[in-house]
Amino acid sequence: MSDAADAAAQPVVSPEVSAIERSLNEYAHFASRARQHERLMAITALPLDRSAAATLRQLADAEPARIGELATRLAVEASHVTRQVQALEKTGYVARTADPEDGRAQLVRLTGLGRDAVERIRTVSRHGMQQVLENWPTEDVERLAVLIRRMVDDFIAHAEDESRYRFPE
Repeated sequence: MSDAADAAAQPVVSPEVSAIERSLNEYAHFASRARQHERLMAITALPLDRSAAATLRQLADAEPARIGELATRLAVEASHVTRQVQALEKTGYVARTADPEDGRAQLVRLTGLGRDAVERIRTVSRHGMQQVLENWPTEDVERLAVLIRRMVDDFIAHAEDESRYRFPE
C-alpha cells in the first residue's frame, strides 16, 4: 500500500484528541517514573515499591476486596496481586479474612497501618498537585476536576464494553 493509501486508511482523529492523547501519555510517563515514586516514598517515609503503593490505593477505594477484584482493577494477573498481598500482609499493611459469602475465598482489607500509608501518600500527592495548580483560576481548577472525572468514567465505561474497544477499520 502506498503512503497516501495508508494515510487514507487511518481513522480521522481531531487535532484536539491527538493533543489530549499526547498530553495524557506524557503525564502518565511522568507520574509512573521510578524517580517520582522514590521522591514520594522519601517524603512519606514509606518503604513501598510502586506495585505495593498502587495495591494499597486501589484497596482503599473499595475494600474489602477479593484478589481477583484487585487484579482486575490493577489490570494485572491475579498471581501478581497474590504475591503483593502476601508481602503487604507480612509487613502489616493488609489483612486477609474469610469471605462470609464464600468460605473458599478471602477478602483483603487495609489495616490501620495500611490506611495510614494510603492517607500519607494521598496527602503528599494532593499537596503536590495543589502547588502545581495554585496559580490557576479557581474556575479552571473546578472545570478540570469535572472534566477529568467525566473522562475517566467514560474511559472505564468504554473499556468495559469490549465490543467498542477496537481499532477502526
